[in-house]
Amino acid sequence: MENLLRPLIVVGGSVVLTLVIGWATDFLLRKADERHHETPLWGLLRRGRIPYQLLLCAALLRGSYDEAQLLESRREGIGQVLTLVLIGSAAWLVIRIASAIVETSYTRYANARAHRDPARVRRVRTQVTLIMRVVSAIVGVVAAASMLLTFPAFRAAGASLLASAGILGIVAGVAAQSTLSNMFAGFQIAFGDMVRIGDTVVVDGEWGTVEEITLTFLTVRTWDERRITMPVSYFTSKPFENWSRGTPQMTGTVFWHVDHTAPVDAMREKLRDILRQCPAWDGRAYDLSVTDTTPNTMQVRALVTAKDADDIWTVRVAVREQMVGWLADEHPYALPRVNTADAILPPSQSQNGHRPSQDGVPHQQRRFHGASRTEP
Repeated sequence: MENLLRPLIVVGGSVVLTLVIGWATDFLLRKADERHHETPLWGLLRRGRIPYQLLLCAALLRGSYDEAQLLESRREGIGQVLTLVLIGSAAWLVIRIASAIVETSYTRYANARAHRDPARVRRVRTQVTLIMRVVSAIVGVVAAASMLLTFPAFRAAGASLLASAGILGIVAGVAAQSTLSNMFAGFQIAFGDMVRIGDTVVVDGEWGTVEEITLTFLTVRTWDERRITMPVSYFTSKPFENWSRGTPQMTGTVFWHVDHTAPVDAMREKLRDILRQCPAWDGRAYDLSVTDTTPNTMQVRALVTAKDADDIWTVRVAVREQMVGWLADEHPYALPRVNTADAILPPSQSQNGHRPSQDGVPHQQRRFHGASRTEP
């Protein structure tokens, strides 16, 4: 009877004690979160409930397993498994606690500076994200190494591994050259303030927002909700546009090709009226000028301003659409059209009279598209 009750008491007691301590800890964290709304620390710490209970259970079972006298023939194997679970759950809990502390610090910083310096907040967010990835990688490597050291075979092979560490390091460095370059590029991006999470960038002709930055790759979400993933080394070796660098204010251009008789002064006044009715225009500046001419049309350019990249796009499309509609309704003659004119004969042929063509139509009566085409 004692041999049956002892394992039940030891194992069952460990599980029950783990659940009670876990529930009590979660209850205290929940109460602390309700009292302190200004900080998310206590709520974030509750995310570590599962690894915390797993750590408690593994520690209690590991310490009391000898008293249970259960599966004596498998004692070493079960003890090894409990040790591995203990190490893994401890590493998991450390990552959750570190994440809660870092996230709380960032939240306080962002709340204090979100309105005054949003670019700085995005920079800190990028750094915090990469720091947490590095911390998680370090903790994971230490935990994996600790697990391996629990096996006697690996401890015996430690000396030989250390002896060949130099050769292995060289081989691994050559094999992982691309990965290592991306990792160093990730650190350079994080602390060099080249690009941050939330920045608006133009990469290979694609306009989008930086959505995620890791140690090896970067994800850009385009305006049509596509995701472009590229190595971070791209941003340290090739040029790209960062529209969020410095101040987010932008100046945009809108071009029209109109007839030479287009009323430029009236278009300038219409541009002013359109911008006054456009909420996305920030009111800083606007302009309309003739920038180029061709034999058939002239090019008119409008300059408009907005507070960021999203608003400048809204202003440009609104100005382009409403100006074309206004020209079509009020000044249709100003829209581009193909001009036709009588062919001008050389002076020698004009003095000799009309020279008929093969189809009987005089050359001066033939009409052509464009002003530079003549007929022999």
